Amino acid sequence: MASRWKTLQDWIAVPSITGGEADYGDLLGRFLSERGFAVERQEVAPGRFNVLARAGLPQVVFCTHLDTVPPFVAPSEDREFVHGRGSCDAKGPALAMIEAASTLLANGEDRIGFLFTVGEETDSLGAQIANARLAEPWRPAHTIVGEPTGNRFVGAHKGIFKARLLAKGVAGHSSQGGGPSAIHELVDCLSKLLREDWGHHPSLGVGTLNVGEIAGGVAANVIADTASANLLLRAVESPDTTEAKLRRNLSAHVHLDCLYKNYAPVEFHVPAGEAGGTVAFGTDAPHLRNWGTPLLYGPGRIEDAHTDHECVSKRSLEEAIATYAKTAADLLAQGARR
Repeated sequence: MASRWKTLQDWIAVPSITGGEADYGDLLGRFLSERGFAVERQEVAPGRFNVLARAGLPQVVFCTHLDTVPPFVAPSEDREFVHGRGSCDAKGPALAMIEAASTLLANGEDRIGFLFTVGEETDSLGAQIANARLAEPWRPAHTIVGEPTGNRFVGAHKGIFKARLLAKGVAGHSSQGGGPSAIHELVDCLSKLLREDWGHHPSLGVGTLNVGEIAGGVAANVIADTASANLLLRAVESPDTTEAKLRRNLSAHVHLDCLYKNYAPVEFHVPAGEAGGTVAFGTDAPHLRNWGTPLLYGPGRIEDAHTDHECVSKRSLEEAIATYAKTAADLLAQGARR
């Protein structure tokens, strides 16, 4: 048992912040190969690649992401938890998936595979490439997505609408009342956006807007000629509806400069007998439409992810290993009966 926790700490010790996933990808590839899976790299960009692995012809795929958010947090262990960056988001889920699949393979079930993606924490580029390049023998009926859900199956998660606003003004001396000020124009628009109604979903609740970054201006006594803001909305409406609401709050001096990964709320298959809750965070699932019906489940708590105290309980990991194995076996059995 101790070696399992040591393995996870070894993985955490390899930094894999978005854009620098290669060393961890190599490590994971070697680990999978040693477990009897055929491994391949899928190039996404120079020096970046998804890791795919399979036993036979995959009908059920385990999927989570290689990248972590900054900053790096070194691994440690105590009686109940493994700590460090990626412990629950998402190196812990990766370990639980591989342990579960190894058990299935040892019992003669080879219709399983893995997809480990780059870039989930930013633009889901790895998932988009995997979706576009899906080819034989990869024809999965189901993909189990691993994220820290508190060991419960999720029935739906909110959508994402990420955008950048750019404001233009006229530079001048602040004593002369010229302008307009790009900062003033941007702040006025942001105030309206923060008061906007972003919709309501019967199970997901309300859409919520976060203004995550603001930049602009050069000095307190200079009227700002440019300013920008990055926004992220946890959406419960379609991207078209969200964009229309966003645009109606802009002014002649503030425009929509860039749209990023945007998608509507996502629904997941929930196994019989499971409650099927909802979450507000996003996943790679909306970018994997060709990879079969998605499920969402994993060890650890989202409240611990992206924090300086990120951790996953050993009990949670053990439960996830058993649940992943049972879920995959049940899905494969149902497929065989159809």
